[in-house]
Amino acid sequence: MGRVTTTTTQTPAAGLTTRPAAAGATYTITLKAGLELLNSNQRLHHAPKGRRTRAIREAAMVAVSENEALMAALAAAKPGPLFQRAHIFGIYHPATSGRCDPANWYPSFKAAVDGLVDAGLLDDDDHTRVIGPDMRLGCKVKGGRIALVVRGLEAGQDWPGFGAVAA
Repeated sequence: MGRVTTTTTQTPAAGLTTRPAAAGATYTITLKAGLELLNSNQRLHHAPKGRRTRAIREAAMVAVSENEALMAALAAAKPGPLFQRAHIFGIYHPATSGRCDPANWYPSFKAAVDGLVDAGLLDDDDHTRVIGPDMRLGCKVKGGRIALVVRGLEAGQDWPGFGAVAA
């Protein structure tokens, strides 16, 4: 249904791939193409909006559950979440080549991030735990899709340069 890629570290002495520590670990979670996404410019009735939100949230959970390395990292982190803090980068892959505003797809990214919380990557997606999602435009993909790049942060760590702007 979805695809998750993992950036891992290598143990210099043994040269073996190991599970990364949550801080600094990066996972790319790609939801399936063709999913009905939510756009800020839509004026949907609450019922179809709720169905789409639920479908996106579930698709994110499924994408996480289908990755063995990510599931192993989650199991090792139990009983807590995989990340205490994270930066989330959202990539919107449109179905067409026309102009678009990736920030308009925020409702879809929000639902997907909620799915990551449901999957146990984070305790919550409030400002104390998550920076982002920062939305960007990706390449055209048949059916359109979204992807989330999640990078673990140390306690108190901000995205490089973010503190200077927020002060």
